[in-house]
Amino acid sequence: MAHPDPTTSDAPVRPGTTRRRVVSGLVLVSITALLFAVPWAGLFAPGAEWPTPVVVVGTAAFALTGLAFPVLLVRSLGRRHSDRAARIALPLLGVVWIAFAWALITHVLRLVLAVAGVENPFRARFLAVLLAVIVVGLAVHGHHVAMRVPGVRRADVVLPRLDPAFDGLTVAVLADTHYGPIDRTRWSRGLVAAVNELGADVVVHVGDLADGTVEQRRPQSTPLGDVRAGHRFYVSGNHEYLSNAQAWMEHMEELGWTSLHNRHRVLERDGARLVFAGVDDITAVHSGEAGHAADLDAALAGVGPEDPVVLLAHQPGEIGTAVAAGVDLQLSGHTHGGQIWPFHLLVRLQQPVLHGLSDHGARTRLWTSRGAGFWGPPFRVFAPNEISLLTLRSR
Repeated sequence: MAHPDPTTSDAPVRPGTTRRRVVSGLVLVSITALLFAVPWAGLFAPGAEWPTPVVVVGTAAFALTGLAFPVLLVRSLGRRHSDRAARIALPLLGVVWIAFAWALITHVLRLVLAVAGVENPFRARFLAVLLAVIVVGLAVHGHHVAMRVPGVRRADVVLPRLDPAFDGLTVAVLADTHYGPIDRTRWSRGLVAAVNELGADVVVHVGDLADGTVEQRRPQSTPLGDVRAGHRFYVSGNHEYLSNAQAWMEHMEELGWTSLHNRHRVLERDGARLVFAGVDDITAVHSGEAGHAADLDAALAGVGPEDPVVLLAHQPGEIGTAVAAGVDLQLSGHTHGGQIWPFHLLVRLQQPVLHGLSDHGARTRLWTSRGAGFWGPPFRVFAPNEISLLTLRSR
């Protein structure tokens, strides 16, 4: 049965919906104005006394880009999900965020230089050139880091309840590959090659596999089928629930991975047991996908009280639930380590940790990966991507 296209339907738009759209539009325009105005003031401050043509051309470039930006961003992240628009809007978002953050710093430095007696136009011109050099340098380097095959971050993780039979078990952790508008099929093959070189006993992917549907991102994600390990486990992230998480789980199963959809698997070695469990992302309950919601009780059903448990949960914020359940180790991603400094300050308002190994409760440990890819802007500034290689130790 055909369904009416909501974009062409004659059904009246409810006043509440219209009001929300207007408010959202005003917020977006206001944020855009702030993001562009602060760097503009840093580069073209009146005290710099730049030649008039420089100021006119620079101001026009900022104004035109600022007007186009919200339109492109809505086309990228709104209902249209235009990859073409995203390939322009998202890099621009990254550059303007870097410029905004560092312009604020140069504005503080402006006051310091003024107190020190440094006069204009030298003061304003020096800071403008400094800001431009910093923004270009960080953007170029940050793009290189984001687009490279990530390096390996190694750590030994002691789990007191781990049977000595599993001492030395290696777990490679992938997270946040975020296959998206930029075609990274070649990058994906390089990622898989890097993982295979590690020879890990277990490889896990802890979610945010892609932005888009399976059909859109199939070429980029298919190389994951070539990952070599005795066991390969996957759980959903919040971004899968924007584009049919069930289809992504089925796709990973087709590639030979085990989707730990609120369930577990038991590894056995010399009579000893080690449980790998997984839960849906915490956002699943609001996704509208039937049968999807984080359910740790279901994931651990049948697990013995003496069995050590490694839990795959996309967001480190779920550590409280893991502690209450007596989980030994939680593996998470989601934070990207902040991705573009100083965005990590906002991430820390939502999540208990940014990256690395941390202890929680009496026995629960948490490993948070900075992730292999990136979301949105193809930049990583002071938050390098990674493949984690954890060696489990019993003592």
